[in-house]
Amino acid sequence: MKKIIDLSISLESDLPSDPPNQRPQIVYNNHKDTAEEMASFFGNATVDDLPDGNGWAIEFVTLSTHTGTHIDAPYHFYPTMNKGERAWTIDEVPLDWFFGHGVVVDFRDKPDGYKVMSKDFIDYFAKINYKLKKGDIVLIMTGAPQYWGTERFLTAGCGMSKEATLWLIDQGVRVMGTDGWSWDRPLPLIGEEFNRTGDSSIIWEGHRAGMDEAYLHIEKLTNLDKLPVTGSEIICLPIKIKDASAGWIRAVGIVEE
Repeated sequence: MKKIIDLSISLESDLPSDPPNQRPQIVYNNHKDTAEEMASFFGNATVDDLPDGNGWAIEFVTLSTHTGTHIDAPYHFYPTMNKGERAWTIDEVPLDWFFGHGVVVDFRDKPDGYKVMSKDFIDYFAKINYKLKKGDIVLIMTGAPQYWGTERFLTAGCGMSKEATLWLIDQGVRVMGTDGWSWDRPLPLIGEEFNRTGDSSIIWEGHRAGMDEAYLHIEKLTNLDKLPVTGSEIICLPIKIKDASAGWIRAVGIVEE
């Protein structure tokens, strides 16, 4: 028997799940709101011809391609990938990339803003006695979901370095994901470090790994603690948006019980 675990968050209007200018806006129209509009589609019908005067329910949504649980395409990271090739947009990524064996990495013991390096992954996989395989989908637990629905979520959890991201790619991983807001460390914390050091190499460094090697990553996952460390199958197909830098996904993990 197969169990399906939902790994995607729900879109909610005005929830502080993103910076203010990126938060979703949802306008809900109930059956009474739309009754006159619906009747107008059917000749001379009026609201009285509809059962109890009910039309259809419909919602209008304003959001970015990076709202909610989504997967970033290489084009989001930089105009080029693989050291000079034109970067794929989300509609150009091969579909077989969105299926793979799930491997959960628990970094909830890392402090907020911790920069994950390849050594952290090497030590973790040695501890669980697992060797990454080509096509594995690596999913990172950062601890950020405990703050979901609050401003604190945007600055919670660890983030990936460029060095660690390239190490995962070198192991054959093409898709990786996090339950934090960003694949990188929380951006305000990177900003504070930049102000102290002036080191521009730290700006969005995890994402910028895509300049060197093509890869994808998922952001704002949930329920990773409900997956086994290994043994799940992950499906993360994105909505097909022409020329876009990302696509929303209903990510799921499939587990044999």
